[in-house]
Amino acid sequence: MTNMLLLLFLVFLLVLVIRTRRLFAVVVLAGAYSLVSAAMFVNLDAVDVAFTEAAVGAGISTVLFLATMAYLPGREKVLPSSGRFGNNMSAAIICVIAGALLVAAAVELPAVGDPNAPAHLHVAPRYLEESYSFLHIPNVVTTVLASYRGFDTLGETIVVFTAGLGVLVLLSGYTRTRRTRNETLSRGEGDDA
Repeated sequence: MTNMLLLLFLVFLLVLVIRTRRLFAVVVLAGAYSLVSAAMFVNLDAVDVAFTEAAVGAGISTVLFLATMAYLPGREKVLPSSGRFGNNMSAAIICVIAGALLVAAAVELPAVGDPNAPAHLHVAPRYLEESYSFLHIPNVVTTVLASYRGFDTLGETIVVFTAGLGVLVLLSGYTRTRRTRNETLSRGEGDDA
């Protein structure tokens, strides 16, 4: 019941994000969406995912969006009405088809917590039984992340590091255009002297 209420609240926030034209309100609503999503993950006993969603989705992303807003106008540009209906209708049809395919696929998934699910019959018992004898690490989650999924974890770390560098470059404001303008000004000042 709680998950359904949270899901309805997520849909409500999604509609507000789509309908709102003021960028600041969209950023705040997107942060609220991430927090409600994190609450739903907590309710599903996925606290690690909830923590990541709250930190990245509601925290870091909101700060980056707010920093980006300094370079943007305060309102969304309104497009001329000619041709909008055709573009919106084709996008709506694609979304409905993709949504129907996702729902059809989700119906075929095993129930949450089903002990006879394929992952619980082969993969999970192997990790639980063999991880300590194979690697001598007492925590199974650490064993899976550090050993079995080591390259995946390394790849995720590299992606996060690269994204962090990109954010630092963007927030520093030292872009190619600014650098070229500064070099031109400094050369111009040298010629005047």
